[in-house]
Amino acid sequence: MNNQDNKAIFFKREALKRVVEAFDKGALETQAYRIPFEALPQNSTSGVRCCIYKERAVFRARTLAALGGSLETDDEATSLNDYAKAAMSRKAPAENTLTVLDIACKACVKARHIVTEACQGCLARHCQAACKFGAISISPENGRSKIDPDKCRNCGQCQASCPYNAITYVPVPCEQACPVDAIHKDEDGFAHINFDKCISCGKCMDACPFGAVMERSQLIDVVRAIKSPQKVCAMIAPSIVGQLEGTLPQVVTALTKAGFDKVTEVALGADITTAAEARELVERLEKGARFMTTSCCAAWVQAVKKHLPALKDFISDAKTPTGYTAEIEKANGFITVFIGPCASKRLEGREDPNIDYVLTFEEIDALLRARNIDPKVCEETPLRTDISADGRYYGVTGGVAQAVENALAGKMTIKKMTLNGLDKKAMLMLNAYAQGKAGDFQLLEVMSCQGGCIGGPCTVKKQAQVIGEIKKFVETSPKFNPLSDEKK
Repeated sequence: MNNQDNKAIFFKREALKRVVEAFDKGALETQAYRIPFEALPQNSTSGVRCCIYKERAVFRARTLAALGGSLETDDEATSLNDYAKAAMSRKAPAENTLTVLDIACKACVKARHIVTEACQGCLARHCQAACKFGAISISPENGRSKIDPDKCRNCGQCQASCPYNAITYVPVPCEQACPVDAIHKDEDGFAHINFDKCISCGKCMDACPFGAVMERSQLIDVVRAIKSPQKVCAMIAPSIVGQLEGTLPQVVTALTKAGFDKVTEVALGADITTAAEARELVERLEKGARFMTTSCCAAWVQAVKKHLPALKDFISDAKTPTGYTAEIEKANGFITVFIGPCASKRLEGREDPNIDYVLTFEEIDALLRARNIDPKVCEETPLRTDISADGRYYGVTGGVAQAVENALAGKMTIKKMTLNGLDKKAMLMLNAYAQGKAGDFQLLEVMSCQGGCIGGPCTVKKQAQVIGEIKKFVETSPKFNPLSDEKK
């Protein structure tokens, strides 16, 4: 499926693109209200919702999110022009990173188990026997099973017991995807995010098939900064390789054409993180620590802070690659903009004074398209030669732990483990590790997204499309140990 077929993705990125186009024309504050009408003119057919008017209302909401606004506080009577003016004058990005477009939300029914027509009305009644809550009865009309939703606890025992697979579970995608139970339905049936619990992993956003959860974009903040007299540095995550058309050296050129004064690979900071975590791991183990966890995934760090306090003492004190890179570029006098695949980095940016703004791959793609910049036709800008192959592989699951292990090669042998993606089961397992109930490892790498950063919710391409390019790029990168700085 391409982005034109996936209407949720297409409309989201189209709103971002049109906001930048209006900004570049100097018409954002006076013509923002026209964006939904220009995107969906009178004779257009979206083929998605009941009518063009509903589709425009949804697109208006997407435009508001693209401006960095909150849908939860939108009164609908306020013009997009007024929201654009607020975006143009704000001093700092919003505190909450996500927002729910209730008008796009399907208001899914409560998650439940249902009996399908595949039920054969068998005599064994395995499903009825398996239910401990008396929720299953037998229809006198056709002998098929029936589930009483008031008694059902969604334990799934009936589903597991049926030999015909006639019982299915109908989930609420966003609720099921959230590893920390931070999203739920309000009294009107629409999704609501509890930001006291939310770790901004973006799994709800990725899971919703209607695109009802979006980031509150910082794109306007960044293009304003680019237009200002101050110098702006784009700090690109290692996982950017393959996300945009063209090679990484071409993408660097494209970002420069888009207005950034400097483009820096965050893999530079990854090498610093590798050395710091390697030293720290040795020190901790020598003092008797059972294990240490990596610190580079922002969603994982938030999960520890908000939901796994028992693991607080196990997480590395090392800064993230973004943190180290931002520290360097801030000292060089730049406004710093991290460009990556996730929404959780916005929480890190809010806590780290060296990180001014955070953009996603989707947002940077929209910026380049709005300014008619095609990376694949750009000349190549030479890359730094003092960044290791291991640092450039940080965006793939196992890359961080492997980098630390390689840094300690010849000095110490470690047992490492990788947790590939946070979900509800993983959260329980991690809590068990903290209590000493399981786990035979000394270094635990935790990635919120399956596949690592390349599986992030704000990527342009799926990980299967980019993993080959990343591995090829890493193979041609310098091989040296960041801990000893012995280049080979």
